[in-house]
Amino acid sequence: MIRYGDGESLDVADIVRVFEASGINRPIDAPERIARMFAASNVVLSAWSGSRLVGVCRALTDFSYCCYLSDLAVDKAFQGQGIGTQLVAALQRKLGEEVSIVLLSAPGAMSWYPEAGFSALDNAFTIRRTR
Repeated sequence: MIRYGDGESLDVADIVRVFEASGINRPIDAPERIARMFAASNVVLSAWSGSRLVGVCRALTDFSYCCYLSDLAVDKAFQGQGIGTQLVAALQRKLGEEVSIVLLSAPGAMSWYPEAGFSALDNAFTIRRTR
């Protein structure tokens, strides 16, 4: 049974473990940076199997027009159970109908996002971080 949380305080070591176990590319060797990433986010959703954190969704939004979905990660041992889909659905419910969600996909997840209701864009731009 998976339990979902909204705004719960997450232990940085648990977040790092989920990132590592999901295969997502994040600065897991810098837990203080992970802590800053989550502290500055205004939406943090979580998925739990008992007391074990198995999924996270982190986003930045104005709650009026747009939302940047920064992180969506599910432990590989729990993938394929709809956890990522449920986290996105919870984010959509929290944001409401006026807010668009945008994200940058990890290469390995490109095929999953259309299945979850996302549309690919051809008009997006980025300036990549240098570290």
